[in-house]
Amino acid sequence: MKKAQLSIYLDPEIFRSLEAFAKRQGKPKSLVAEAAIASFLSPDEFERREAAIAKRLDRIVRVLERLERNDGVTLETIALFIRFWLTATPALPEQSSPAARAKGAERYDRFVEALGRRLSSGSSLLKEVSLESYDTGSLDPTQDKAEPA
Repeated sequence: MKKAQLSIYLDPEIFRSLEAFAKRQGKPKSLVAEAAIASFLSPDEFERREAAIAKRLDRIVRVLERLERNDGVTLETIALFIRFWLTATPALPEQSSPAARAKGAERYDRFVEALGRRLSSGSSLLKEVSLESYDTGSLDPTQDKAEPA
């Protein structure tokens, strides 16, 4: 079947792009233009493109949900630790303040070293916390679960 001839006018910039692409691909300009027009007119191409975009958006949503969950776990962990620490740690007498500051600085340095080791090993609390515990609604083990009525 013989192809029909079509004469068209292109913007000079589009024509240069067509020439450059055809040259890079080693194909005639008419073949590149025909493929572009077929792609533009094909309803299947639009649906495939839309499906690919939807798939990418779904993946992005899952990543954002995971980040939101991780942030929630992190915030709950810090809040729970602070609550327990403030509840369980008595105030220091005034005369022991310099020694307590020195001991606190030493303990903080050890904490930062331990945190660095844990992060470099790839281990994390988020990996240890199961999704089921997050889905129960609260990470606070001191909070009583509501009994079903």
